Amino acid sequence: MSIDGKKTAEEPGDQPDVKLDVKLYGGWSLLDFSLGIFATLLLSGLIVLTCVDVVARSWFNAPINGAFELTQLMLAGLIFTALPMTTAAGEHIEVELLTQSSGPKLQLFFSALGQLISAVVLFVLSWRLWAHAAKLAHDGAVTNSLELPFSPVGYFAALLCALSGLIALARLVPHTLRPHWQTKQGGR
Repeated sequence: MSIDGKKTAEEPGDQPDVKLDVKLYGGWSLLDFSLGIFATLLLSGLIVLTCVDVVARSWFNAPINGAFELTQLMLAGLIFTALPMTTAAGEHIEVELLTQSSGPKLQLFFSALGQLISAVVLFVLSWRLWAHAAKLAHDGAVTNSLELPFSPVGYFAALLCALSGLIALARLVPHTLRPHWQTKQGGR
């Protein structure tokens, strides 16, 4: 075990961890940067709104009108803004029950299968979010006190789920067409 808690290949009886070497395409860094800035702004807005609302509610007995609704909408925006970045970084939670004692080729297969399943789930989620947002738009659903429409948040979430699905596919394609894998020992 290394200092940072990660397994190393030098331990007796351990198989080296297989990491998929993925480089996303051209304009991803600008999109990633933009999503990161937007997520930072949303999180900062949530912090400021919550702090101001708590102080106004506690000290002045004057809560901010619609703070709960704004918190809900900004939190949904934050979660779906971070989804493509998390997918691109390969930082989703993975359970490695089957791959711990298997060889590098089987680990690569399960990793690619996980990317494919992730892409399918993200595309289905995107489709259902889009359908739900369309229903909200048709019904004219709005928040209670501020009367903000819900449908733009639904469309936004659907688009970012679709983007995450595309990213999962982009992470899959290099592994199925030209399998590149590296071990923590540095081999290729």
